[in-house]
Amino acid sequence: MNIKLIFGFCTCLVWVACNNEVNEKNDGLNNPPASGFDLANSDPAAVELADSIMAAMGGRKSWDNTRFISWNFFGRRDLVWDKTEGRVRIESKQDSITYLLNLNSMEGRVQIKGQELTEPDSLQKMLKKAKSMWINDSYWLVMPFKLKESGVTLKYLGEDTIANGVKCNMLEMTFNNVGDTPENKYKIYVDLKDNLVKQWAYYKDAAQDSASQVWPFDNYKKHGDILLSADRSDKKGPANVRVDEKLPDAIFTEF
Repeated sequence: MNIKLIFGFCTCLVWVACNNEVNEKNDGLNNPPASGFDLANSDPAAVELADSIMAAMGGRKSWDNTRFISWNFFGRRDLVWDKTEGRVRIESKQDSITYLLNLNSMEGRVQIKGQELTEPDSLQKMLKKAKSMWINDSYWLVMPFKLKESGVTLKYLGEDTIANGVKCNMLEMTFNNVGDTPENKYKIYVDLKDNLVKQWAYYKDAAQDSASQVWPFDNYKKHGDILLSADRSDKKGPANVRVDEKLPDAIFTEF
């Protein structure tokens, strides 16, 4: 075989191998929006910033492959979330209630002070309450992974410097008929250097000029293949976070 052909053939193989590697990396960081994400009214710069946050947190592939996440919320309750199957166990310490809920079907079980609740209407009411808890508590933990969820509109607001001196890009999130409180608004502060969320401001009503609350989003640690912010500097929000590949099924079915 002609030496030039051999060289060309080998070069082609190297190019294909490198190209496949790049594609695999890109697939791991690719972050398609959920159905219903308001792409038409979101700024391209805001969407690009959301994608950079996902990449900095470990990438979409790592997020999608993360299954079990456990945490404590404000010391009030412990949650175990089966992200793949859409199941959650919530143990509320203050009132001794345990909730076992399928988030997709809204079927489940509730135990109050050692006694299982069986009356259908009361059970459905408590399961609905459990879902609201999960929506709130999980958002405090995994909000950066949910920037392109259904019903979300993103706007880029420029740069600002937060109280600790970190220079940030600002991202605004508003909602259209999703969640329990679609009238809320968030302003997300994203570190210019590492693309991680470092602060978030909560607006009870999107029309407000001033934030209702401002909280840090810090103390990132790697759990499994993703980064999560917990045990934050203000001692509020999620704590004692764990990510597991396997857990006993009974966690989500038995008290």
